[in-house]
Amino acid sequence: MVKHMSLNDETMTHILIVDDDTRIRNLLRKYLLDNNYRVTTAENAADAEQKMLLFDFDLLVLDVMMPGLTGLEFTKKLRKGENTVPILLLTAKSDVEHRIEGFGAGADDYLPKPFDPKELLLRMQSILRRSVTEEAVIEPPEEVQFGEFVFRHARGELLRNDTRVTLTTREIEVLRCLTNEPGRIVSRIELADGEDISERAIDVQVNRLRRKIEADPRDPIYLQTVRGSGYVLRTD
Repeated sequence: MVKHMSLNDETMTHILIVDDDTRIRNLLRKYLLDNNYRVTTAENAADAEQKMLLFDFDLLVLDVMMPGLTGLEFTKKLRKGENTVPILLLTAKSDVEHRIEGFGAGADDYLPKPFDPKELLLRMQSILRRSVTEEAVIEPPEEVQFGEFVFRHARGELLRNDTRVTLTTREIEVLRCLTNEPGRIVSRIELADGEDISERAIDVQVNRLRRKIEADPRDPIYLQTVRGSGYVLRTD
């Protein structure tokens, strides 16, 4: 079972959803809460500004077509005020000119409606990952321990009670990706590491790895699936 954190946990990534469509706000709020994000919603730019006085947000999911200040205008206003919070724009307009206009306003990414919530989540994760990388280079831990296992990151070596476990090259890369930041959810796209590998192939690799580290691969303790998002290595 995936362990859900308290919705008031201030260590959680905090997302502000700004959309005048109540149905979309509620749908996205539920989906992101289910994926362990802290979520606040606003129905327009003015409401969002008030919420931003109360909280520090890690990312804004912002609808372009809103009454009052539009999403593009709000983005320009935030950037003019030197607010660097990452922004993902949502819009029913998908042509290239509107995407360029969104990026020109200072948005970090642009997602046309209708969209699959899974794609929204992956785009958010990509933005947040870039944001963290820009702030500081995160050095992976030298060793990561989970249960009887120790994974030595640089050497790509997995030990079980000091006995080496044989891994394929791809299994080593999957473990490296999962242990860069232990406990972080990693998407299948990240696990593919830029290679032309299908999601099904990633799932097969993960299942093979589970057979080497789990007492019961069908009920994993360490390498867990996060529905709709990817995988996470539980080290606690």
